[in-house]
Amino acid sequence: MLFGKPKRIVKRILIVEDEPLTAFDNETMLEELGYTVVATHDRVKDALATLEREQVDLILSDVKLAGDRSGIDLARIAREKGVPVLFATGLVPDEAVELAVGCLMKPYNLRTLKGALAAVDQHLQGGKAKAPKGLILYA
Repeated sequence: MLFGKPKRIVKRILIVEDEPLTAFDNETMLEELGYTVVATHDRVKDALATLEREQVDLILSDVKLAGDRSGIDLARIAREKGVPVLFATGLVPDEAVELAVGCLMKPYNLRTLKGALAAVDQHLQGGKAKAPKGLILYA
């Protein structure tokens, strides 16, 4: 593309985060960046229900969540459904390489989130993405 913004394939994002302030910040930043926040949940069970009824292009999920299931459990199921997961966490789990498109290290700000989502989008489109500081992308 010569002029304008590159085309996004990630438009609709499901947030799964058990820390209320972080969840609120994520909603606010994503909406400011022009994404549609499909829903925000703190439990895997609720996130899975949303996945059944809504189109989701990307899940932005913490690893530790409320309830007895984790973001790892969510990522396993999302992978089976063909929905990519970007972990937003302070500690990268060993399984992340097989389950997620990448990990965004906490804490992050609007600029970092914007760069991370642009890199993830480009990566999902098969392009070579330059990961900003704080983002680990997986093949």
